[in-house]
Amino acid sequence: MSGTLPPQRRLAVARRMIVALVIVLVTASMLLMTIGNRVLTQNVMTEASLQADSALRLATSALSGHLSRYETLPALIADHEDMKELVLDPGNPALREAANLYLKEINTLLESSDIYVMTMDGKTIAASNFDGPASFVGENFSYRPYFFEAAAGKQARFYALGTTSLKRGYYFSSPIEVDGVIRGVIAFKVDIEGIETSWRGGQYKILVHDPEGIIFMTGNPEWLYSSVQPLTPERLERTSASRRYADAVLRELPIRRSTLGEHVLMTVSQASGTREYLVLEQYMPGADWTVKVLFDTGTIHAQARTMLVAILLSLCLFGLGLAVVIQRRARLQERMHMQIEAQAELERRVEERTADLARVNSQLRQTQADLIQAGKLAGLGQMSAALSHEFNQPLAAAKTYADSATMLIDRDRIPEARDNLGRISNLIDRMASISRHLRNFARKPNEKLGPISIKEVVEETLEIVSARLGTADATLSLNFEPGLPPVQGGSVRLQQVLVNIITNACDAVEGLDDRRIELSARRDQGRVVIEIADRGPGVPAAIVERIFDPFFTTKGVGKGLGLGLSISYNIIKDFGGSLTVGQREGGGALFRIELLEAEALNEAAE
Repeated sequence: MSGTLPPQRRLAVARRMIVALVIVLVTASMLLMTIGNRVLTQNVMTEASLQADSALRLATSALSGHLSRYETLPALIADHEDMKELVLDPGNPALREAANLYLKEINTLLESSDIYVMTMDGKTIAASNFDGPASFVGENFSYRPYFFEAAAGKQARFYALGTTSLKRGYYFSSPIEVDGVIRGVIAFKVDIEGIETSWRGGQYKILVHDPEGIIFMTGNPEWLYSSVQPLTPERLERTSASRRYADAVLRELPIRRSTLGEHVLMTVSQASGTREYLVLEQYMPGADWTVKVLFDTGTIHAQARTMLVAILLSLCLFGLGLAVVIQRRARLQERMHMQIEAQAELERRVEERTADLARVNSQLRQTQADLIQAGKLAGLGQMSAALSHEFNQPLAAAKTYADSATMLIDRDRIPEARDNLGRISNLIDRMASISRHLRNFARKPNEKLGPISIKEVVEETLEIVSARLGTADATLSLNFEPGLPPVQGGSVRLQQVLVNIITNACDAVEGLDDRRIELSARRDQGRVVIEIADRGPGVPAAIVERIFDPFFTTKGVGKGLGLGLSISYNIIKDFGGSLTVGQREGGGALFRIELLEAEALNEAAE
């Protein structure tokens, strides 16, 4: 009916529509300024949190690796005959001199801070720094927890500021036993200031505090010996009793805590002004420390504001474009004589769009392959922290074996040194195997379907998911029917399916009492059936039909793309098989993969 209106009416209607559009744009802009800014800030903060989490894991791994080098050394040196003879006759000058020289040599070799021996009354009778200006010889450390715990027969550890050297360090101690009787204590002091120096100048502020909340390691010197918790009399008394920080002045760090969604924020008042930080933390149970990574939210808010401005500009441009379209349409309706030319123009545009759609179709096929690759790389990304741990552990062990081998060679204990070198070689082989499987898994598949061995594919899959299983503290049991035939499929793509399902199972059982995952394979009427079962919460009936849809996920933001099961479903379908999910008996999820036997398929083709 609008075509029957006179030109003046059509222009008036167009103007009213433009006014209404302006009102809608203003309202939408106001909503974006309030609700949208908060949502955008949370999204940017989630991305920043993922990056800060990587920095946190690296800092924690560096600390753990540095300390683990020395953990077993006190017990080894406590078993040395010179140490046993010294604690039996502490007043013997010759024994003292020999022990001092030996401890100094070991301290230089191991690059530790100090090593010293104490009698059962806490008095130091030999030390690696015996000839230095801050010698421990003659000092009494009976008040230190590491002394009386070792004197009670335990392997002890303790962090403190040295009362003699006034240097921070981490202490390991061990009892010295002679004929089953504890006669003394040996202590290692490890310098950790080198790690702290590496934290300065980065985009993250890293700090470590003790159970009382007192910061003793930080890349920001202003925060040293400040407390992130209230300094109650009880906390001060416990700290004073052990003289953990000697005569250092303790103070509370002026902070205010808040949250934004699931993110923890901390506002700190300091000399340079008040700053707000995004906080991530990880507890180190062995050392009884808490490591915190702080990320300045100023850049987060700036990025969120930039995105908000971009959205507002896009919205304004869209409104302007829409207003132009409305005005143009009104004018076109006035010019009915241009209908033929407009129709020709429209046909031309349709032809161009058809050509564009043809190009998009071609790109979509490539995108499907890229999504499969993205699903694999996303799975590898989620396991990166655990894989880092998987490499760091053998590297730390290899370093210890290498240091020990050097000592053994110096002492002409060649067979024992050769055994250490063999252990290092085995660790390197292990890391190379993991790297090879990850490289093969991450490569884009370009394989044709053919006979593959289920057992070999599962073994290669275990190389990839073993780190994730370790992180979740989960166990994977295997049960293969004897004489399983080859199946029709592709080795790398079947690995991807198994990695996706086993990783999801690890996510499901993590933190539960029962963290068992079971993988079985058997024959069933010309097919091979693979079943992966876990003891997690299972798949609710309401989402079973949607679980294989692209981008459908039950995980939180930033924890998955929702592509893994969809890609897995299509891979198995390409193999001519099927992938289903259901509830397992007794609770949990049960994924069932059915694949065609390669031999039966070939016989049918013939």
